[in-house]
Amino acid sequence: MPLSMVKAGETNSIKKITGKDETRKFLANLGFVEGADVTVISELAGNMILNIKDTRVALDKGMANRIMV
Repeated sequence: MPLSMVKAGETNSIKKITGKDETRKFLANLGFVEGADVTVISELAGNMILNIKDTRVALDKGMANRIMV
């Protein structure tokens, strides 16, 4: 399921990143790679605050839809 469907407080492992090569490369540079654990901290107005590799990152729902957990 896409990361945008995960509720706040849940931790999941990333299974797949979809999208164009440049989108996947951008997400990989932020730490979103297959096998990494990601925790949803909160969700506000279509934006998600995520914790990945001990770093907090904000993504919009469109980008979170490209991350499958």
